[in-house]
Amino acid sequence: MRLEGSAVRLTIFVKEDDQWHHRPLYSEIVHRAHAAGLAGASVLRGIEGYGASSTIHTTRILSLAEDLPVAIVIVDAEDKVRGFLPQLEELVSEGLVIIDPVEVVRYAGKENTS
Repeated sequence: MRLEGSAVRLTIFVKEDDQWHHRPLYSEIVHRAHAAGLAGASVLRGIEGYGASSTIHTTRILSLAEDLPVAIVIVDAEDKVRGFLPQLEELVSEGLVIIDPVEVVRYAGKENTS
């Protein structure tokens, strides 16, 4: 797959403990992005944050270390990302979904030998 130049970054912020049919929500999003043929997805775990509920979650205080924020980041062509949004509408009931323009300078990986 080739990806360079103008693209968009889709970032989905949810809670680490969010579930979809007894599976972590972030995992379901990554697997659906893969099935949709998107260029790639990464899940980043936050060490501290708060959202619409205004409750701060942090790894520094044991009692608040649950339900930390996670961000799922996907970069691809705008039409492909926008085509994926209806799936997020189904999956994300609480959280934040943003799209911003990016310029891809390099996108390379190992050749798949399987």
